[in-house]
Amino acid sequence: MKPEYNLASMKRRPNPFAKQLKQQVTLPLGIEVIEYFEEKAEEKGISYQELINLYLTDCVQHQRELS
Repeated sequence: MKPEYNLASMKRRPNPFAKQLKQQVTLPLGIEVIEYFEEKAEEKGISYQELINLYLTDCVQHQRELS
């Protein structure tokens, strides 16, 4: 293995799995919902979109039902 590689000379190629990871959607959310997640996300140091994704992922993993 070379001790140093010249990454500038390498050809770029797209990640074949990137489209499978996330899909962009548009959701009409209430202002109070957005404000709530923005506040919680700021406390955690992440974006509110990422926090919403984490919350929904948790719901899927634990098969949470609506109350």
